[in-house]
Amino acid sequence: MTETWTQAVRRQLDLGRLLPLGGPHDGTWITEQAAVQALGRAAAEVPGVRLESLRIGSAPLQPVSEPAVRPPASALPPGPLTIEAAFTASLVRPLPETVDELRSTLLGAATEQLGLATVTADMRVTDLREVPEAGITSRTAATAMRPTPEAAAARSSPPMTGTGSMRGLVRELADVATGVTGVARLTAVLGSRPVRVEDHDDPPDRHVEVHLAVGPGHHPLKVARAVREAVAEAATADTPGPATVAVLITETAAWRRTSPATVTSAPQ
Repeated sequence: MTETWTQAVRRQLDLGRLLPLGGPHDGTWITEQAAVQALGRAAAEVPGVRLESLRIGSAPLQPVSEPAVRPPASALPPGPLTIEAAFTASLVRPLPETVDELRSTLLGAATEQLGLATVTADMRVTDLREVPEAGITSRTAATAMRPTPEAAAARSSPPMTGTGSMRGLVRELADVATGVTGVARLTAVLGSRPVRVEDHDDPPDRHVEVHLAVGPGHHPLKVARAVREAVAEAATADTPGPATVAVLITETAAWRRTSPATVTSAPQ
C-alpha cells in the first residue's frame, strides 16, 4: 500500500502546479506539465538554445481573482503568471538577441497557443557555448519536461472516451464531454475518475469536474469553454439548482495559428 501511495504522490508531483487558463469566469485549469511541454516545443524553434528547466507559477505581488466555479484541489487562483526558464545558449549570435527571442517566444506561445495570462518571463543562462551543439534545438522540447509513463502510454494509444466503467449521470456527462470537438479523450491523472459530480442540497446545486486531453489542431481554452457549456447544459437536466463545471486539461498538442508573427511549435 505504501508503494501505491508513493506512486500516486510521484504522479501528482510530475503534473506540477495546476495553472489557471483564461480568466476567472473560464473555469479552466491546465497542468504545469502539459503547459511546459507545449512551451518546450515552441522554444525548440529558437536557434542555439537548449532549455535546462522551465517552471510556471503565479506572478509575485500580482493580484489574483476568485474563480467563478469551484477549482480542482490545490489549483492556483486566476491571475497573472510568470515563466522561469534556465537554458544553455550559443555565442554564435549575441546573447541579448537570444534572450529576447526566447522570452518573446515563450510569452507568445503561453498566451496564443494555450491562453495563459502570463506577464513576465525570467531568463537565466546556465552555460555559454562557443559552437552550437549538434542537435541542440531538437533536444529542447524533449528535455523541458518528460511526460509520465501513463501520459506517454495514453498518447501512443488510440483515442478513447474512457467511459466504459462509468454509470448513470457520470457516464452521460462523460459521453457529452468526449463528444465535444477537440477532446482527444478523458483522463484520470489525479487518482480518480475523469468526471466527478457533487450534489448539494442547501442550496441545491451541482458541480462537475472534467479532466481531459486536447487533440492536435485545437486551442485548449476554446475546447474547454465548449466542454463546460455542453456539460453544464446536460448536468442541469435533472436538478432543481444550477450546475457549474470546471475543466482540467492534462495534455495538449498545442494549437498554433498559421501566421508569420505567431510562434510555431515543433511537431509532436
